[in-house]
Amino acid sequence: MSAETVEHFNMHDAKTHLSRIIERVERGEEIIIDRAGTPVAKIVPLVRRVDRTAIGSLAGLIDMSGDWDSPETNAEIAADFGIAS
Repeated sequence: MSAETVEHFNMHDAKTHLSRIIERVERGEEIIIDRAGTPVAKIVPLVRRVDRTAIGSLAGLIDMSGDWDSPETNAEIAADFGIAS
């Protein structure tokens, strides 16, 4: 997005209209917040690495061995963290 298309809001307007600003950012816009005419912050859309929207969204992507909760595995993990088992 070029600097010409980025809209600026002063601090007071940004506080007053934060919900509307966030809606615009969610649609892909970038917004600059100014204090006394000087840009101080940029609000940009968050790019998620993984979109997990529901329980089980990783189903089939994680393979846990049968001994994942064995006493031996738990003792190894405890040792890795310096915890006496």
